[in-house]
Amino acid sequence: MKVGFVSLIGRPNAGKSTLVNRVVGTKLAIVSDKPQTTRNRILAVRNYSDDPAAQVIFVDTPGIHRPLHRMNVRMVGMALESIGDVDVIGLVRDATDSIGAGDRFVLRSLEAARAPVILVLNKIDLVNKPDLLALAAELNEAGAFTDTFMISAETGDGVADLTALLAGRVAAGRWLFPEDQISDMPGRLTAAEITREQLYLQLHKELPYAAAVETESWKDQDDGSLRIEQVVYVERGSQKAIVLGMKGSRVKSIGEAARKGLEEIFGRR
Repeated sequence: MKVGFVSLIGRPNAGKSTLVNRVVGTKLAIVSDKPQTTRNRILAVRNYSDDPAAQVIFVDTPGIHRPLHRMNVRMVGMALESIGDVDVIGLVRDATDSIGAGDRFVLRSLEAARAPVILVLNKIDLVNKPDLLALAAELNEAGAFTDTFMISAETGDGVADLTALLAGRVAAGRWLFPEDQISDMPGRLTAAEITREQLYLQLHKELPYAAAVETESWKDQDDGSLRIEQVVYVERGSQKAIVLGMKGSRVKSIGEAARKGLEEIFGRR
């Protein structure tokens, strides 16, 4: 048997969380177009039945950026810490963006990495092939990558080839997670994240990025359903009305959408 850790790092909105969800085949990490949507380190487990069988543990990290607030400082710190004790590092890069100061900061951060680094150009379905090849050449000239993959996490194009290579790169060892476990995320945190995603999707720019959700109560009921109670935190009192909506219509819509997503994840009402 083989087992190993693969850290996915990169700038905000590069598509790391979309790739994680694609790899494990279910929704683990929330996705939105807001920068720094991912706030926590998420472990996603994928097992491969090849001979020898391999368990690859993907580490989804917050986007690396110039932090301006304490929360952002901690998030970037988590991402950089993940470079240390892993078997492979995947630098996920939005292929639609030109190279800038953020890329140079990420590349400098990788100079001290002991693990091999793979360049993963994402969103290739949105880029012309000549531009894509030019970007790949420029990034390979700027950084030391063992391999370059061109994928679309959204459509799945190229992802199978990438994960097959990663499964081949991990070392011999006993699996760290049971065969039926796909993440180390507690259910309470998963529930809070799914609701936070709906805040972003339904309120867009009306609500600040700093909004947060906490699961206060988690109760298994006699009929087999799960009762979850949560609190939404906002920065200012005036923003409560934004979350509530007219006569509570918005918070009702957020709750309904979050419940639907959680029923799919947990397999019960």
